[in-house]
Amino acid sequence: MDTSRELLFFFSGLGAFNGLLLSLYFIFIAKPKHISNFFLGMFLLMSSIRIGKSVFFYFNHDLSFHYLQFGLTGCVFIGPFLYFYVKSVTQPESNIKKSWIYHLAVLIPLVLVVGFLYPFETHIELWRPLIINQIYHIWLAYSLLAAFAMKDIFKKTFSRKHKSSSLDIWLVSIFIGNICIWFAYYFSGYMSYILGALLFSFMLYLLVLLLVFRQKKTSILFANQEKYKNKKIEKSEASLLLKQLQSTIETEDLFTNPNLKLPDLAKRLKVLPHTLSQLLNDNVGKSFPLFLNEYRIDAAKKMIIEKSNCTLESIGYDCGFNSKSTFYATFKKMTGMTPSAFKSTVAKD
Repeated sequence: MDTSRELLFFFSGLGAFNGLLLSLYFIFIAKPKHISNFFLGMFLLMSSIRIGKSVFFYFNHDLSFHYLQFGLTGCVFIGPFLYFYVKSVTQPESNIKKSWIYHLAVLIPLVLVVGFLYPFETHIELWRPLIINQIYHIWLAYSLLAAFAMKDIFKKTFSRKHKSSSLDIWLVSIFIGNICIWFAYYFSGYMSYILGALLFSFMLYLLVLLLVFRQKKTSILFANQEKYKNKKIEKSEASLLLKQLQSTIETEDLFTNPNLKLPDLAKRLKVLPHTLSQLLNDNVGKSFPLFLNEYRIDAAKKMIIEKSNCTLESIGYDCGFNSKSTFYATFKKMTGMTPSAFKSTVAKD
């Protein structure tokens, strides 16, 4: 292998290897533990399997047909997992979190049956081009479904009137990269076969750069957790959710937990964090910290009145504040007086 081929193997193979590592990160490690991370990881895993097969076959034409069939099978699921990912991010309230399993319930048996009855090794004429073309058509069909789910994002991205968010740029980059790789493989007869692998490497490192950029922008990377959504929560749904929220907070005294975070409470309510945030901002007019602190201060006032023998510091801790200074500052901000002044006022009365 000469130097140019060694470099070609290195850059094309490196993308497949790093794509595999990145897919495992999203599937098992990435936080928040949102299903969109799982879908993104599976999309990268299926793509890496397909790319890996291409790299090894390009440099070793004697590669076993079992590896060829396995790599081509990965293509079947690239489009579906891209669609599931896009749908879970752009329309988090959709039923994709449940319905995706039905898609796989059709595709997986289909892949197993065709692969078992018509293995690539003994049915080369059937696989080339019929089965392989059908695999690419499935990939394309789901990619088009993903494009339809992103139609509003495309309008905003390519319009001068609207500013695209980092999430919009992220999704568009993934989609364009996916389509470019599809074209490279589908029309491989007119261009270099290894082009798809090189495009995947390029796309992967572009996504890593975007990932670093997005990490500086927000703590929640891959689920659409924007503070406000164009579509407001319906009044009936908001009223029901508010009652559930208040009941959960009050009956379980969750506000006394100083480490309670919005995603934790959203999980208890079985809603997405952005839904709870939107509910508080649009329907209550309060941020999550303010909402919790009101409960804490009300509880502190009652304890000061009812438990005069307790120290103010212990009352602050019992009500969910993690330090004396935070308790005093919040109490004064919300009542206009310090806990000590409030206690003195109560004692005089």
